[in-house]
Amino acid sequence: MPGPPEPPGTSSLDLRELECFLVLSEELHFGRAGERLYVSQSRVSQLLRALESRIGARLVDRTSRRVRLTPLGENFRTALRPAYDALRATVETTRTAARGIEGRLTIGFQGTADDRIMRAIDAFQARHPGCDTEIVEIPFCDPFGALRSGAVDVAVTLLPAAEPDLTLGPVFSAQPQTLALSVRHPLASRAALTAEELAAVPLISADGPAPAYWREAHAPTVTPEGRPIPAGPAVSTLQEGITLTAAGRGAMLLCRPTADYHGRRDIAFVPVTGLPDSVLGLLHHPARETARIRAFSAAVANVTATTYVTT
Repeated sequence: MPGPPEPPGTSSLDLRELECFLVLSEELHFGRAGERLYVSQSRVSQLLRALESRIGARLVDRTSRRVRLTPLGENFRTALRPAYDALRATVETTRTAARGIEGRLTIGFQGTADDRIMRAIDAFQARHPGCDTEIVEIPFCDPFGALRSGAVDVAVTLLPAAEPDLTLGPVFSAQPQTLALSVRHPLASRAALTAEELAAVPLISADGPAPAYWREAHAPTVTPEGRPIPAGPAVSTLQEGITLTAAGRGAMLLCRPTADYHGRRDIAFVPVTGLPDSVLGLLHHPARETARIRAFSAAVANVTATTYVTT
């Protein structure tokens, strides 16, 4: 005996249409959505029209100048995203159970890929030999962009990371801060500095698109007691900052391992007391979470062993 009829429009639900809608809702641009989906702009339009026809209402308003979601489209996206992500995760988990963890995992790092990260990569690779790992450097001035663009699967970045669209995993490697100074600077011969003494030194900071709160954390504009700290140049890369430091254009706050890695004769690294430790975190984009990412997060957690709590 046949079951009850399916609701109109649901009998041939197309996941590609849903994926297209979600990508378009993020990009709000048909061309960029097509690039992410590896289809033409006209194919994006075709998939959207098919979905709107299936639903029976417009989800997207588009003119020659702008693309935006309709109120119904906003509600649909809010409801659809967790369901779609859960479905993808279920498929990925089942596929992994059947075939094991394989493919490629691209790991981004900021500053220095220290010993803990390298040991975590080695442990992950030993446990999952069918999965290749690629290690790429993330620009100092853009700690979160590579995750959002999909250029990396996971990223080891300096915290804080107050990014609601990204997921923070293991937090580790709390390290004391040092101040990198030209050896010609009057403070370069000191055994240590207090945070209040930063008021006498222009600090080199990261340029945009790093968010303002993140730049403030790594090149504060005031001391803990509220004294203003002069602003030095803004740089795109860590190497650029270190070069300007050696030239006497300013100073940089660096964690101890990064200072050791970039040690050079024309720069002094002076410990600074009274500042929060530098801390690393492993981040990923929740919409792209895979078994590979979960396995690598577990490897990092196992290697780093200690959990640090941040706010």
